[in-house]
Amino acid sequence: MSYELFLGDYAYSSWSLRGWLLFEKFGIDCRTRMLDFSSGASVAEQLAGLAPARTVPALRTPEGVVVSDSLAIAEELASRHPEAGHWPANPGARAVARSLAAEMHSGFAPLREHCPMNLRSAYTGFSPGEDVIADVQRLETIWRHARVVAQSATPWLCGNYCAADVFFAPVAARIAGYGLPVSDGAKAYVAAHLADPAFRRWRAMGLVHGADLPW
Repeated sequence: MSYELFLGDYAYSSWSLRGWLLFEKFGIDCRTRMLDFSSGASVAEQLAGLAPARTVPALRTPEGVVVSDSLAIAEELASRHPEAGHWPANPGARAVARSLAAEMHSGFAPLREHCPMNLRSAYTGFSPGEDVIADVQRLETIWRHARVVAQSATPWLCGNYCAADVFFAPVAARIAGYGLPVSDGAKAYVAAHLADPAFRRWRAMGLVHGADLPW
């Protein structure tokens, strides 16, 4: 039995993008199961056979254990596949990467609320509020800090692409899609995500799969 990864809509589900990248970018095979966001059934109802999961992404391991949180999926895969490189090998860079992923996982509520991910559209004339601007400024701070501590000479935050970059991939889509004001350094990081082959593949699937959601 292989991994089974349950995902939401390609175009709209930022957490599903993260779950998929944790496999795709690190060379781990899985079977994907797509939920239908336009269905009359809720996500929790569609995951009824995968208790206790009620959100996407959700993972069923080869032995049948359910992992129902994206950060838990990252850590579980890193433990099972240490050679894959989900976290940096350098202890200092690894500590920073884990801190970044955890902050993204639990924070940035205004950015999530006012700039939901939509890989089918880009918006002009969007005026972010002070709370969104504060979130963007925080992103700038922690991204700069990560690059300094990890001495990253790559487009990514902590050297090689790692799980921290996975967690910020949908943020890059939000910054680009809403035209949020960021520094040249942050623009380069956003551009690296948008040019990444895995991200481009996911977005391409989002352009052709599923209906436009009215909300």
